Amino acid sequence: MDASDRHARARNYKELARAYRRVRDQSTMLVADLSPEDCMVQSMEDASPVKWHLAHVTWFFETLVLETWLPRMGRAFRPFCPAYRTLFNSYYVGIGAFHPRAERGALSRPSLTEVRAYRAAIDDQMLELMLSADCAPELARLITLGINHEQQHQELILTDLKHHFSRNPLLPAFCPRRSEAPPGAALEGRFVAFAGGVSEIGHRGESFCFDNERPRHRVWIEPFEMANRPVTNGEFLEFVRDGGYRSAQWWLSDGWDTVCRQRWDAPLYWLADGDVFTLAGRQPLEPAEPVCHVSYYEADAFARWAKARLPTESEWEHAAQSQLEGASAVDGAVRGNFLESGSMHPRVPGGAQNGDGGLTQLFGDVWEWTQSAYLPYPGFEPNEGAVGEYNGKFMVNQMVLRGGSCATPADHMRASYRNFFHPHARWQFSGFRLVRDL
Repeated sequence: MDASDRHARARNYKELARAYRRVRDQSTMLVADLSPEDCMVQSMEDASPVKWHLAHVTWFFETLVLETWLPRMGRAFRPFCPAYRTLFNSYYVGIGAFHPRAERGALSRPSLTEVRAYRAAIDDQMLELMLSADCAPELARLITLGINHEQQHQELILTDLKHHFSRNPLLPAFCPRRSEAPPGAALEGRFVAFAGGVSEIGHRGESFCFDNERPRHRVWIEPFEMANRPVTNGEFLEFVRDGGYRSAQWWLSDGWDTVCRQRWDAPLYWLADGDVFTLAGRQPLEPAEPVCHVSYYEADAFARWAKARLPTESEWEHAAQSQLEGASAVDGAVRGNFLESGSMHPRVPGGAQNGDGGLTQLFGDVWEWTQSAYLPYPGFEPNEGAVGEYNGKFMVNQMVLRGGSCATPADHMRASYRNFFHPHARWQFSGFRLVRDL
């Protein structure tokens, strides 16, 4: 490696160190006003305590980066606390044992203060490592994965905390009441036509993506039309008032069983008096906002009731790419109501975003359910090593969501991003839009 290559690599790692510091600081700021008690609550098995999230993302850097790479570079690795290797492992069987997910809320120790000390100690080692000019490109890719992994957990911190607080009769607020101007009428719903044909989906370019976004490949899409905005609270309320939760004809068999077993009669966080629980506490239900916190089963049932359907993920990405091409930003920066807006709640649409293709709120506000099962793309190959467990082993019994939400960091999102959850899940900021065949 000549001198110019060494200087270029050192410059790249300084940029990576800045990105690392920014994301780590954002996690710290996100939870700055929470008490230790707030940070250890676990309201259900699917959710994790805030304290566990903060420790787990740090575990990722300590175990998957420092433990592996420091010895390769001739440096000594000493664990911060050997027990953390098991305690904060999530599901990496290749790493070793892990603490049962359902029992994370019982971990009163280590304390929040100790978790913060853990974060600070690993940050010091990570920054020292990144500021070394002899780091390998594959190490940079692993650190970038860790940064994006932490951004995913920033969203999970908010969605899990919202569920924790919703179980408290006090309905406490995490953030101040939204200060946007009072919303007006809902954006008129209409459908935008797409001709279909051969399209390419999947990540393109050299920028970061998760392994489940590759490889880019061709798909055939029949002509379709897509709603210009997500389904709203007001529209979903019509479904509720029309007996949607009492009519088995609209529901998939497993969905109807879930409705009966769980006694669902409205989206999660809708309150009996017409209000809704938000991260700002109790708020009036705004009819013009996108409906939020619905499962795949609820989205699919509404679509059947409305004589429409949910989009496939190929249709969704094809529409998103068409929209982004108008803004010259394919797989690049996208605009929308993301975490940085501070609202932490879906907003009433205000017009087209990311180009002038007629669609609004494709990115941000709510994750949008698709009718596509979460499966590997043709030719999919997971990442090598332990991080190969990150996505591939979950490719069964789950459905794909697209577009990000009001709790997603803005620079974490792109048109090819594939999120996935079980069809009954609804504690995420999940909504949907309709499509119809042409």
